[in-house]
Amino acid sequence: MTDSWATFGADLHLAPHVGGLRHGLMEALRDAVRTGRLKPGVRLPSSRALASDLGVARNTVADAYAELVAEGWLTARQGSGTRVAQRTEPGGGTPVVRRSPPARRPPTYSLVPGQPDLASFPRAAWLRASRRALTAAPDEAFGYGDPRGRPELRTAVAEYLGRARGVRADPGRVVICSGFIHGLRLVGTVLGQRGVREVAVDSYGLDFHRKALDQAGLRTPCVPIDECGAVVAALGRWSEAGAVLMTPAHQFPTGVPLHPDRRAAVVDWARATGGLIIEDDYDGEFRYDRQPVGSLQGLDPDRVVHIGTVSKSLAPGVRLGWMVAPAALVRELADAKGHSDWTTGSLEQLTLAEFIASGAYDRHVRAMRLRYRRRRDQLVAALAERAPDIRISGIAAGLHAVLELPEGTERSVISAAAFQGLALEGLSFFRHPDADRERDALVISYGSPSDSAWKGTLDALCRVLP
Repeated sequence: MTDSWATFGADLHLAPHVGGLRHGLMEALRDAVRTGRLKPGVRLPSSRALASDLGVARNTVADAYAELVAEGWLTARQGSGTRVAQRTEPGGGTPVVRRSPPARRPPTYSLVPGQPDLASFPRAAWLRASRRALTAAPDEAFGYGDPRGRPELRTAVAEYLGRARGVRADPGRVVICSGFIHGLRLVGTVLGQRGVREVAVDSYGLDFHRKALDQAGLRTPCVPIDECGAVVAALGRWSEAGAVLMTPAHQFPTGVPLHPDRRAAVVDWARATGGLIIEDDYDGEFRYDRQPVGSLQGLDPDRVVHIGTVSKSLAPGVRLGWMVAPAALVRELADAKGHSDWTTGSLEQLTLAEFIASGAYDRHVRAMRLRYRRRRDQLVAALAERAPDIRISGIAAGLHAVLELPEGTERSVISAAAFQGLALEGLSFFRHPDADRERDALVISYGSPSDSAWKGTLDALCRVLP
């Protein structure tokens, strides 16, 4: 029998301990015995072998073993080595082994939506922008700053959104935030202060968006979704709805854009009722088969709060986004932001401002658009060849597709995928509790799997489709 510690299947976490290495090792061994990772009677490695595995002195291990033998945790006999002692509960009886709950094995592959291709983050270009930004930063940039955000970034964002997304903005209407949820919470806070009681949301969407509004004390009735996007006419059902949250360029998760007639209709609703449209422009840059659909905000800047981020275009870890708000809301949003966190990091803002102004952001978006389009085309080709009965939709833009399934099969497909080591998300996961229509479908992210895992991911997907 080898004396390697790894042989015993017990993961020994030797964390720093105030009493030194010996005390840390003793506590790790006690914990392994308590939890059942080291079972009664199991032979431990020799002090020499364990010391080598852990990179500590042999005397440290020998002294720890000796003390644990004295305490009754271990036994030591000549020729038999050091073993875990047989232990019983007070009062006698059967030896007790306390087992930890089995660790959940992470999936081998994942097509769960929500993340871009993190491996493609432009590290070198970002680092260059950061160096230039830090070199040029004025001294006051290291202070508390304006809760609306750095003027350099607000100016860069306003210019970029104007040419890339058709947003009518000037820097004075831009408020920098730490991502979409942060922006939504700020808008929810302001709406609550203004006496709004309800914000309508799509019947399919992200539950944590609803929760953010719930936490602001706002009810969230749902608007049905069909092949033309949100059924705007349904807004008339709720007299207390003072705002509506939408993803008009590429509805998440169904993938349909809001029909032009409905874009006009929702703006008319906002004008007639004094309501507000919260526009989530989460992946507006990524459209493949025609020119991007412009921002809804361009139709009426005084009735729309446009919220965008770099979470899909760069990476969610950057934690930067923006709100382009009606002039009448900017001060209230800045005040709400000041009460919650005052400002986002100035250096990150200056870096993003430089990254946009230098053209690096545009170059990155163009490169990622080509990459995601190739991925989408490979997904479509694989399904056409190996699962021709599966209808795919929502693929004109974005980083995900919707795969329609036969009625009643969504759960079984997801379970079969888990058995194959593939993580999937069903459309039902995104369904509002009050939604009328129920569909069986998968929401597939084709942007996030790594290049090395992409073929295996597609193979696993095709194997579980009905």
